[in-house]
Amino acid sequence: MEKIKRIPQAPNEPMPELAEFLAQFQVHFNRRESRHATERYLTGLLTEHPNTNCDTLASIVPQISEQSLQGLVTVMAWNEHDLNRQRVQVMRTLPTEGNGVLLFDDTDVPKQGRASVGVARQYSGSLGKVANCQVTVNCTYAERTLAWPIATRLYLPSQWITDTARRTRAHVPPEVTAQTKWEIALDLVDQANAWGVRHACVVCDAGYGDNPPFLDGLAVRRERYVAAVRADFAVATSRTAPAQRADHLLAIQAERAWATLRWKAGSLGWLKARFMALRCWRVDGHGRRRIGWLIGQRPARSTTGDWKYFWSNCSRHTPLSVMVEYAHRRHWVEQ
Repeated sequence: MEKIKRIPQAPNEPMPELAEFLAQFQVHFNRRESRHATERYLTGLLTEHPNTNCDTLASIVPQISEQSLQGLVTVMAWNEHDLNRQRVQVMRTLPTEGNGVLLFDDTDVPKQGRASVGVARQYSGSLGKVANCQVTVNCTYAERTLAWPIATRLYLPSQWITDTARRTRAHVPPEVTAQTKWEIALDLVDQANAWGVRHACVVCDAGYGDNPPFLDGLAVRRERYVAAVRADFAVATSRTAPAQRADHLLAIQAERAWATLRWKAGSLGWLKARFMALRCWRVDGHGRRRIGWLIGQRPARSTTGDWKYFWSNCSRHTPLSVMVEYAHRRHWVEQ
């Protein structure tokens, strides 16, 4: 007998758990029926169906039409910023371990067409190459055992910023101006602080850590950070010493300077590696120098494998183990 493929169906009435969750928020729609469409849309996303486009959801979710769902996700006006603020305030009431960090990373969504806002030929981390995609800059709050998103913002490539007709067709607000990813990230730091999200430091990958204006912007905001950097990150051992690559400086350090540290229990045991930290100066493209920690990581059991490099402006009294643990909280977004 041929096996019949089961098509998931959604309930007629709001699911109690979803209704309880949505009751915490006041979404400011211009039209009342949008609240019903929101509940139906989210109900559809929670089904097991592999396709979540509007015509499919309309076929498996009762009491909603494809037209209503299309209107909700394309032209319906609502205050996204205020809703996100409400969501973060609810999250701030949850039990906390304290000592959280703000994580920054990019997320890309591969696309085939040209109509989606911000889509362009640009680097896709998920594909590992330049491809047609959208890219967002994300801010996530992360503790040792839990994480939740603070905010995300779409990056608009230059060809979108300057194409007025294209912006109009895609409903890009006129107040949206050209911003680099690191400028967006600094805005999200300001937003998190404005919403009262307490954190110990900022953590980011080398796409941000190798950007001097971003690190300078964090310093101006009195933010502590632990940032991944590339092997050729420029450092100096004193205010007057010549600049050199981070990997070259760490490679000549004595073996006794390295310590084995573990930072997280994995499925196969503790994750650990060899680490060391040097108090030195980073040298930016203008020759300015900022004191901090150059942190090196190498495999624990052999000299083979990938080395990793980090730069931090944590105080001189901060233990290496603390900075290492902060740096590796990026596992929340790396997953």
